[in-house]
Amino acid sequence: MRDSGIITKVLVVDNSAAEQLLEGELLKRSPGITAVYASQGSEVLGVIQEFAPDVILMALPRSNMNGLELFEEVRNEYPALPVVLMAADGGDEGMVINALKSGAASYLPKKTLRRDLAKTLQNVQVLARKERRKQRLRGYLTQTEASFVLSNDPTLIQPVVTYLQEGITRMRLCDEAGCVQVGIALHEALLNALFHGNLGVSSELREMGENLYLELAEQRRRQLPFRDRRIYVKARTSPSEAVYVVRDEGTGFDVASLPDSTDPANISKVSGRGVLLIRTFMDEVTYNRTGNEITMTKKRKEPDEEKT
Repeated sequence: MRDSGIITKVLVVDNSAAEQLLEGELLKRSPGITAVYASQGSEVLGVIQEFAPDVILMALPRSNMNGLELFEEVRNEYPALPVVLMAADGGDEGMVINALKSGAASYLPKKTLRRDLAKTLQNVQVLARKERRKQRLRGYLTQTEASFVLSNDPTLIQPVVTYLQEGITRMRLCDEAGCVQVGIALHEALLNALFHGNLGVSSELREMGENLYLELAEQRRRQLPFRDRRIYVKARTSPSEAVYVVRDEGTGFDVASLPDSTDPANISKVSGRGVLLIRTFMDEVTYNRTGNEITMTKKRKEPDEEKT
């Protein structure tokens, strides 16, 4: 359990004094561990606050779903603190599964403690320490940049969008709803770059039927010059804003001819939906002169701004 001289502090939570003694003896066999003990009850949160453990080793009661209440209380108060469950023979498997789904870090049958306890605690603590370091670094992260060169493969769009969403989450640039909106705008921009830009499939064709639109796009993915074109994506994210640039290698279009997507006459059209979503969800949207590059900016909104 030793990691560069760091002492691992373990809080053992068990109602049985005899089993606490056994668990304590097993912990003493591993160098670098210091342990304290608590019974299942109100004292546990106080011990956590005073002792500041790295890991909690918590026994689940036999066949008592109310036994999860303490676990859930600990998770609510200390969500980053890993909890390793222990269950005696004949314990309720459903309770174990529910606890794992609710965020427990791992699980050990008490009968395997001699064999698996030290290794399990070590693995959990190493992973938890890495996550805490990563969380701490987020407070010092000032800017990230990402760049992609994509082929005309529609299946690449969602993974790229997900990656870019993770960037604004790390920066805490917006709330969950805002993150979803940014993802939708990026998805629409990439679809436009692929279908309208690189493959040159007209939005008017989509109005005639989705199948015709997709069939022509699939044909052009295999034909020159369309198949060799690429989509270029650049992202720069900071705590104050995220800027996304999407460029395709198509012939572009006259930006001035872009219909007003907010006009009631255009809102119901299939072809105007993507532009409407992009302009609604992003704070700034601009195109280059050629029309084959879009720049979208999402700015941080302060709490007072979000209410207005």
